[in-house]
Amino acid sequence: MPENPPPADTARQVRSYVLRGGRMGSGQQRALAELGPRFVLPFGPEPLQPAAVFGREAPLVLEIGFGMGDATAAIAAAQPQTDFLGVEVHEAGVGALLRHIGEQGLSNLRIVRHDAVEVLQQMIAPGTLAAVHVFFPDPWPKKRHHKRRLIQPPFVALIASRLAPGGVLHCATDWEPYAEQMLQVLSQEPLLRNTAEGYAPRPDYRPLTKFEARGLRLGHPVRDLVFTRTS
Repeated sequence: MPENPPPADTARQVRSYVLRGGRMGSGQQRALAELGPRFVLPFGPEPLQPAAVFGREAPLVLEIGFGMGDATAAIAAAQPQTDFLGVEVHEAGVGALLRHIGEQGLSNLRIVRHDAVEVLQQMIAPGTLAAVHVFFPDPWPKKRHHKRRLIQPPFVALIASRLAPGGVLHCATDWEPYAEQMLQVLSQEPLLRNTAEGYAPRPDYRPLTKFEARGLRLGHPVRDLVFTRTS
């Protein structure tokens, strides 16, 4: 379990996140110490062997930027037949999800604390993922920061290459301009097909989070985008 933030990537100048320091609760710290060695996987340059990690053959879903892990834990608990790999750079979020894992006894969930681009490039073999979830990524609303948005053509192409045929890329945002960009970028990726005419209804498996409920109260409609890998 790394004690320090992931190293800077000199090959990629623009990141979609900023590492911020923050206080961790005692429960998160305890979860990191007690459960981190079992459930947090080290980043490495070799493709992950899911059957070895989870002890079984099962569909694998990758979630990018799970925040504090509430939705991640709920989805994993509701789908025990599926394995989940959460990628997050913030230590507090990792600790929070580990706490969920311990409290709910989740055995089908693992975590990598590292940059998602590098995880996809080096740890995920092409054509192996059943789904990728990107829920409420930072919208970077200022125009000069749009280049930091995660959903850009090169990254979507990378995700598509890691999905198995029929695999699903599911994005969600409550920031309308970002939703429009997402729809445009995803629609232009030749390996992906939209499952809806524009935005999709919220799938039953994605729980209504506190973050989303607050956004809805503020009048921010949430947009789901659900695309599948064509071949």
